[in-house]
Amino acid sequence: MGSEWFRRYGQASQNGPRLVCFPHAGGAASAFVALSRALAPEIDVVAVQYPGRQDRHQEPPVDDIGRLADVLAEEVGTLDERPYAFFGHSMGAVLAYETARRLEQRSAPGPERLFLSGRGAPGAVPSPHDQVRTDAHVLAAIRRLGGTTGGVFQDPDLLAMVMPALRADYRAIGGYAWTPGAPLNVPFTVLIGDNDPVVTVEEASDWRGFSAARTDLRVFSGGHFFLDHHTSEVAGLVAEAMGVAEVRSAA
Repeated sequence: MGSEWFRRYGQASQNGPRLVCFPHAGGAASAFVALSRALAPEIDVVAVQYPGRQDRHQEPPVDDIGRLADVLAEEVGTLDERPYAFFGHSMGAVLAYETARRLEQRSAPGPERLFLSGRGAPGAVPSPHDQVRTDAHVLAAIRRLGGTTGGVFQDPDLLAMVMPALRADYRAIGGYAWTPGAPLNVPFTVLIGDNDPVVTVEEASDWRGFSAARTDLRVFSGGHFFLDHHTSEVAGLVAEAMGVAEVRSAA
């Protein structure tokens, strides 16, 4: 796998389907380590590594959803051909959707399903929850979501390392507004925590209007990062939807 945009954390299947995972704002490919290992080797999981974090921390982060989707639509095309799906969490759900839109517009081989997690359907104006303009607001938003351990906030060196990516990601999602277009001809599976502080179940269910195919809604106990506590259940759901009979349980 030669692309600088993808990371693999589990044993790669040679013949099974592929799941391409898109991280949340401020997140990195490693956010999907547990899911990758739960689905391996039956499903080949590759996670997107955005610029500006972890092993790409010296690269400038990209602060525009459209530009990220343009690049990722090209990069997905460099992977070997096999049936595949997208899994995006929070900002990653929007990016997965926009990447799929570009692939469909180009009549390129696209995902057979979108798993959209922890995000409401897009609208004509940016979500007010994404409107954070200062570092203090960014950190308050992250604390509210529960996505970063307190140690990062207390360590000036760690904080300095993660802030450029966080700023860029919040500029990207804060500046995103949906451009009207036809529904995708792709089935959706929408996943949401019942105690998510920024996304209601009703807002998540609005994704139904963005697919001309079937949309399934699955509600889990927990907050914005419910996946951390339901990895085995989510892995089973993904495997079933992708036509894989059985996967291992997550540790």
